[in-house]
Amino acid sequence: MYVWELPVRVTHWLIFLAIAVLAVTGFYIGDPFITVSGPAREHFVMGTMRVIHLYAAIVFTLSVLVRVYWMFAGNYYARWDRFIPVSRERLRSTLQAVEFYSFVRRDPPNDPGHSGLAALAYTAIFGVYFVMIATGLALYTAYAPANSVFQYFRFLIPIFYGLQMARFIHHIGMWMLLVFMIHHVYSAILFSLKERSGIIDSMFSGYKRVRSQAVGKGNRDY
Repeated sequence: MYVWELPVRVTHWLIFLAIAVLAVTGFYIGDPFITVSGPAREHFVMGTMRVIHLYAAIVFTLSVLVRVYWMFAGNYYARWDRFIPVSRERLRSTLQAVEFYSFVRRDPPNDPGHSGLAALAYTAIFGVYFVMIATGLALYTAYAPANSVFQYFRFLIPIFYGLQMARFIHHIGMWMLLVFMIHHVYSAILFSLKERSGIIDSMFSGYKRVRSQAVGKGNRDY
């Protein structure tokens, strides 16, 4: 079944790659771990890291915004109501996932897309995404030129009680994303083996193998 459309797959991988680059450059900015000999102006390591961090942040932000847009423009499995359990069907899927992870239920939820519980976890991660974007914009205003468009985001600084607190939240948020990334990869491999649904393959092709009764009302393409 065709589940994950091209915009979903592209934004998924762009967000992954951006987070990887942001993590490396961000940790360097916070605690430089590359040493060079001679005057810093001859190497510009910190400046290079900041530029790479900025461009990766732009890719990350645009990818997140496109994915949020696709929650309203995409197919049945990409839409916002698959992430927030507002329907009886999604509430049932969430309960079944809780029972499965609690060893009360033997079989995993028969859902071609995300289970209700997984969707809730992704909703929380998108919340972390937006906190990271907001704190990143607040921090960048301290370095952006006076006539830069980024100066319009200075209003974010008092919201986070100053740059130091914004930096702390930004740092904690990155660790949260890295921990989630490890769990995400582990879960994808686990369920790919457990369900034999081609979860890993679907991240590239968009197609998953599902039982016939799992076909959603919004998608019947095989």
